[in-house]
Amino acid sequence: MRALLFCLLPCALWAQPRPAPPIPKYEVKRATSPIVIDGKLDDKAWATANTAELTFPWESQTGAKQKTVARLLWDDDNLYVSYECEDTDITAQLTQRDDPTFRDDAVEIFINPIPAQQTTAYIGLEMNARGTLYDYLSVALTPSRRAFFKRFNLEGVKLATSIDGTLNDRTDKDRGWNLEVSIPWVNFQELSKRPTPGAVWSFNLNRWDGVEPNRRMSIWSDSLLEQPGPHAPERFGEMRFVQ
Repeated sequence: MRALLFCLLPCALWAQPRPAPPIPKYEVKRATSPIVIDGKLDDKAWATANTAELTFPWESQTGAKQKTVARLLWDDDNLYVSYECEDTDITAQLTQRDDPTFRDDAVEIFINPIPAQQTTAYIGLEMNARGTLYDYLSVALTPSRRAFFKRFNLEGVKLATSIDGTLNDRTDKDRGWNLEVSIPWVNFQELSKRPTPGAVWSFNLNRWDGVEPNRRMSIWSDSLLEQPGPHAPERFGEMRFVQ
């Protein structure tokens, strides 16, 4: 019996879910100067933005843990998002709008303008290292099943990347890539009015990195899903718009 207990104890500990970290919060500052969407992140406004660094909750994955830092800003016309991605092997094959870009080296942002409807609907943008956009409206069908309407296309989105290395060359060592995107407020008008200082939305940031079988997902607010995955809107973090 004692031997059996020693055998079962590690199994029981291994089966325990990981502790739920606090929901993170992010203050989205107002841009202090114009932002040019070119993927270079050299506009002065980005220097004033807060940073959000992604983490690696899923130890079962075998891909490299490569750093990702995101920043958000806003003005009267747009929400701006930038990503800095360390990457020693930049790969992205998909080129058509609404291709499943998460299969490439890609970053994501999920946005819910109405935090009170925590799990009902949110807008997703998934963008690969060559600047291909997969955008959709995600809607809950049941508590455990969601639909992703990729025929939902955002209007006026500007998107650009810059690459420090060589895209899709597996024989050399790259350094990383950046992505910049602007999302006009008109895309949220059916869900929410244009934000003003003090408004609170919810969102999450994610990255898919590497080539199968050595892939790695990183995330800003831990989804707490057992398998690597970001679609847990009840775990989205908070964005508060500030002047």
